[in-house]
Amino acid sequence: MEDRSTGASGTPSPVPDLHRNRLPTLFEVLSRRTLPPVDLFSFYIFMRDQQKSVDYLDFWLDVAQHMSLCRHYVRELRRSVLIGTPDLDKAGSKRSSQILEGLGDMSHPAGPSMYATEKEKNQDAQIPSGAFSTPREMTTDSNSPAHTVARQDIRASAEKILYTFLLPGAEREIILPGSITQDVTTAIEDFGRDDPEVFDVAKDYVFQAMERDAFPNFLRMKALGNLIPTTLQIRMIVGLLSMFGGFWAAFILIFLNAPRTTRCWLILPFTFGVYFLASYQYSLDPVLALIGLSEYTPFNFSKIREPYVRKLLAKRAIMVLAVTLLIDAALCVLFILVPGKRL
Repeated sequence: MEDRSTGASGTPSPVPDLHRNRLPTLFEVLSRRTLPPVDLFSFYIFMRDQQKSVDYLDFWLDVAQHMSLCRHYVRELRRSVLIGTPDLDKAGSKRSSQILEGLGDMSHPAGPSMYATEKEKNQDAQIPSGAFSTPREMTTDSNSPAHTVARQDIRASAEKILYTFLLPGAEREIILPGSITQDVTTAIEDFGRDDPEVFDVAKDYVFQAMERDAFPNFLRMKALGNLIPTTLQIRMIVGLLSMFGGFWAAFILIFLNAPRTTRCWLILPFTFGVYFLASYQYSLDPVLALIGLSEYTPFNFSKIREPYVRKLLAKRAIMVLAVTLLIDAALCVLFILVPGKRL
């Protein structure tokens, strides 16, 4: 039986799918149905630090938040009508009824407009207004009482998205086709619209761009490896220095005709060198993977909790360890057992 926690809006919170026997989709990550290292927090850090495109993700999340705000407003509007106190916004009652008519049961998606399955539509309907917890604060410029969404909050939310992401020269401007930006600007500023459908085309465009350009790299980094590029470069440098030191010491000991017991010390630099170079090659630290750790910022690690990713990384870790031991053993045997000759 599925245990769902309920947020302030009364909407069930998303629950990660622990029985998924595949890599997650982008929509599953955005709707918080995955666990580290392929969760929304990890994807946010990836978009910020690696892809350098976090503004696109923030735009998508803000539009999803705007939709949840509208859903909450419609729910309260219906409740106020039922109890005979339609005081939420008398001045904007005409526009409110238009939102109510346009949103209906809020069946249009918060993710891409077209889903592959009906299940994804149902999952989207369960995304609460607080579902997108990211390193940035997601707030509204609301002076309304707690748990009450006023009409001006909806308008302020739509304008905030427009002025933050879409207008030329905006603080965090994202690059979209001119026709999309113009349509959204006209709808909000000229026609006074602020329902979620205003952003549908822009949101779908951003979703498809992330799905095509960023998400495959994210899965490659997090589901097939557990290291980030910064530490990979460090490991490559350490590995090359260790291998250089190992070869330098090996040839010196051979040409000094040192005993094999002394040459056994070559195991240390060769082991470190091969291990770090293998980690660089496969973007994977096998020991950390077997322990169940994945790096999200330099030298900061989180537990691998996604079951399928944990199994996948464990298999790759065993393979990397086997390759490391094979190459290390070959080098050590070669330089320890080769006959010495003093020059």
